[in-house]
Amino acid sequence: MIGRLAAAGAAAIAAVASVRALRRVAERGGDRLLAGPRTLPDEAALAPAVDALGGEVVRLRARDGVRLAGRWLPAEHPPSDDATWRPDPHHAILLLHGYSGSIAPDLVEYGPFLRRIAGVLGLDFRGHGESEDGPTTFGVLEIEDVAGALAWLGERGISRVSLVGTSMGGIVAIASVAVLGDGSLAAADLEPDAPRDPPPPPRPRIVAIVADSVAPDLVVPIASRVRGPASSFVAARLFDAATRRLGADPRDTEPGRVIGLVEPVPLLLIHGEADEVVPIADGRRLAAMAGPSAKHWTVPGAPHSGSHGTDPEAYERRVTEFLRHASADAAGAQPILAASGPPAPDPEIESTLVED
Repeated sequence: MIGRLAAAGAAAIAAVASVRALRRVAERGGDRLLAGPRTLPDEAALAPAVDALGGEVVRLRARDGVRLAGRWLPAEHPPSDDATWRPDPHHAILLLHGYSGSIAPDLVEYGPFLRRIAGVLGLDFRGHGESEDGPTTFGVLEIEDVAGALAWLGERGISRVSLVGTSMGGIVAIASVAVLGDGSLAAADLEPDAPRDPPPPPRPRIVAIVADSVAPDLVVPIASRVRGPASSFVAARLFDAATRRLGADPRDTEPGRVIGLVEPVPLLLIHGEADEVVPIADGRRLAAMAGPSAKHWTVPGAPHSGSHGTDPEAYERRVTEFLRHASADAAGAQPILAASGPPAPDPEIESTLVED
C-alpha cells in the first residue's frame, strides 16, 4: 500500500514537473514569437537597389510615440504606353512588410510599379529595420505604427491612402481598418474637452487594401513552421504565452475575426496556390468571410508571398487597376487622365466581386 502511494506520489510530482517544463518551453517560444527578425541576411545586398529607388529616408512616430523609420518614394509618371493615367498627388500607398526583416525587400520588389500609381511610403514596423525596438504583435501594436504613418501622410496633404501588405503586413492592413476605421467619419476621434489648439491635419481616408498571402487565423502560419502532429496545438500555446507577456491577445484582431469590419472598403485578397505557409484552402476560407466589396485572386504555382515573382505582369496589372479605380471612386471622379476622354470600362474590375 505504501509502495503504491509512493509511486502515485512520484507520478504526480513528475506530472507537475512536466507541466512546468512545458510551460517554460511555451514561455520561451512565446518570447521568440514576439521577436520578429529585424533584418534578413540578404538585405545588405539590396542597399544599391534601394538607393537606386531614390526618394527620401523619413523618421516619424507611431501614435503611441515609438520612433519609426521609412522611405518615401514620390510618384512617377507611367511609361508612355500608359498615357491614360497620371498619379493623383492627394493619393498615397502605405507599403507594409511581413514578419521577418525590414521594408527594403518589398520596396525593391513592389515600389517601382506602385509608385506609378501614387507616392509610396514604405514603413519599418517597430522592432524591424531601422525603427525603434518593440515586440512583433501581428497587429496589436503595429496598428499604432499605421496610425502614425497616416498622420505623417496627412501632414503632407495626402487625403486618400491605400494599404498594401504581404503576409503579416496584410494582417496589419486589415486590422488597421477594423480598429482605426477607414477615416470616412469626419472628426470621429476628436475629444470635446480638448484644448483649443490648432486642429491637426485631417487624417487621410483609407480607400483600398491589397492583402497578399494572409491567413484567417494567426495560428495557421505559425503551425506550418512547427514540426509534429500537434503543430496547431503548439502554435496556440505559443500565442497563449505571448498573450501573457503582452497583456493582450494578438488573435483578437486576426483577419478571420475582423475582416467583416473592412466593408465597404475595397479589398483585394491575393493568394498563391502553392503556398505552404498559409495553404490555399485557408486563403479561400478568408475570402469567403469577406464582404461583397472584396475580390479574391489566386495565382497557380505561387508560394507564400511569391505571387508577384511568379507572374509579375498579371500581378502588376491587377493591383494597378484595382488601386486606380478605388482611389478614383473615393475621390468621386474618373481616374485622372492625361489624354482626353474617359477610359474604357474594364469588365474584369467591374464584374464578379469575389473570384477564385
